[in-house]
Amino acid sequence: MRRPTISLAAAILFALSLCAASASAQSWTFSDKNVEYTLEFPSPTWRIVTRPDGLSQQAEIIYGDRLDGLLQIRKEMVEGNVTPSDLASSDKENKLRFRPGYVDGKEERFAGRLNGVTVSYEYTNSGKPMVGRIYYLQADKQTIYVLHFTGHRDKLARIRNQTDLIARSFAVK
Repeated sequence: MRRPTISLAAAILFALSLCAASASAQSWTFSDKNVEYTLEFPSPTWRIVTRPDGLSQQAEIIYGDRLDGLLQIRKEMVEGNVTPSDLASSDKENKLRFRPGYVDGKEERFAGRLNGVTVSYEYTNSGKPMVGRIYYLQADKQTIYVLHFTGHRDKLARIRNQTDLIARSFAVK
């Protein structure tokens, strides 16, 4: 009796299709009737803790534990000449610099479905070293979306590729 054989190419294609299927099964998309945007999360470890409602469009999503990674999303309506960099400077001056142990980081250009800038900073929370990374994404001349990630310095640094991917996937409906 002859055994059926599988070619090496067929075996490789089968293995690749299994990997692709498992990778796509792990990611998920956030969309809500109360917001005008969608974004993709690369891991089921990200979960929603605060959904937007009719009063507030702010969403909060955590990576496992709030201290490991917290994403807060808000929509800012600005004057026509305000750039993402201007809003970042205003946030630094009016909000961020008052955090305990605040250390200013650098501002960088950011490109995704929406373009803008990203700002990093460090601070302490109950004596623990924390880091923040904020993406300011310009939707139009009057709308800038702010994706604010915070978490333990070591843990948030390990998922930097995920925060970049999430911000790149951000799209207006």
